Amino acid sequence: MFVDHARIYVRGGDGGNGIVAFRREKYVPMGGPAGGDGGRGGNVIFIADEGLSTLMDFKYRRHFKAIRGAHGQGKNMHGAGGEDFTVKVPVGTVIRDDDSGEVIADLTKNGQEVVVARGGRGGRGNARFATSLNKAPSLSENGEPGQERWVKLELKLLADVGLVGFPNAGKSTLISRISAARPKIADYPFTTLVPNLGVVMTRSKESFVVADIPGLIEGAHQGLGLGHEFLRHIERTRVLLFVLDTAQTEGRDVLEDYQVLRQELELYRPDLMKRPFLIVANKMDVPEAQANYERLRAKFGHLVHAVSAVTGLGVNVLVEETFRLVQSVPRDIVVSGEEPVMRRFEEEETFRIERVNGVFEVSGKRIEKLLAMTNFATDEGLQRFQRIAEKMGLEEALRRQGIKPGDTVKISDFEFEYSE
Repeated sequence: MFVDHARIYVRGGDGGNGIVAFRREKYVPMGGPAGGDGGRGGNVIFIADEGLSTLMDFKYRRHFKAIRGAHGQGKNMHGAGGEDFTVKVPVGTVIRDDDSGEVIADLTKNGQEVVVARGGRGGRGNARFATSLNKAPSLSENGEPGQERWVKLELKLLADVGLVGFPNAGKSTLISRISAARPKIADYPFTTLVPNLGVVMTRSKESFVVADIPGLIEGAHQGLGLGHEFLRHIERTRVLLFVLDTAQTEGRDVLEDYQVLRQELELYRPDLMKRPFLIVANKMDVPEAQANYERLRAKFGHLVHAVSAVTGLGVNVLVEETFRLVQSVPRDIVVSGEEPVMRRFEEEETFRIERVNGVFEVSGKRIEKLLAMTNFATDEGLQRFQRIAEKMGLEEALRRQGIKPGDTVKISDFEFEYSE
């Protein structure tokens, strides 16, 4: 089954907790702090694999989570880092953040990889908090939570040539004639519901890849007839072949068919019209096709190639001319370059305050991360949280909102009673 889009949840592993520990050795009655740091959580990494051709696997599994880091131990022993979780996707997969819609990565080469969800850093043990004024701190950090997000995967086939045409124009028959692809072929519209790829061999034993795109209809650029589902697979083709029903067996005019197809591509993505193309006058084995072929030839000249996908008439010449055009267009013109991964610096929101039913609800990445990494089991941990939150300006902001002693402050799942 061919699946070309999916929505999945990814989460990096949480960092391991740092611990509070002290040296306990014979003849060392006042051993210093010896709590080790927690290990970093594993990342969720996506890798492009040319052996895959569909996102089918993500139809049955939608959650991917890396392993958390190990906790620190006594004697200053740090916890081990969590193992990365690798996810294989087909070459040509675009990864987008589901909330913002921004592109995280566009994996166009085999082996290319990107970290989609980073693991959290390990919390520090009490040995890291020792100072000249506090030589035996009972303070440690919890591990940082791993990054979590929903992402959308979108597969855009990487083919050299795209076959474009109305339903029943003969695209599937043509690709089965010029390659080893064996798509489903029948005498009714929309026989082909998924793209098919075929490798075509030239006389000189060189090859190129052809994609049979399911039949388009007028309005495809607006999504009619699953237009968007099909059109995305044309975006990365270097050459376009407009396959026309020259015999007009469906009752449409062949010249109008061509104009509608070009218009749909242009409305979907104008730069497609800059790609080299040929017009394939198919079904030339039908007597009625000759007059329409002459009309096409009179209007478009050498761009028109007369073929019969059924009998093989003119197919070899078409293959050689198509390969010539493929060689004239560098791959990097239609596919991202060496480093297609987009990286964007995100400034973390410190906090925001909303008053809901008398409760001051505080949210924001930085304050929530501070809360998650604070070990409230010790007084020093609580004092450190209050000290950092005050430096962030939280207390001053709460006062501006009109908070009074005894009011409730909620951060994530924790509730505090405010006091001066």
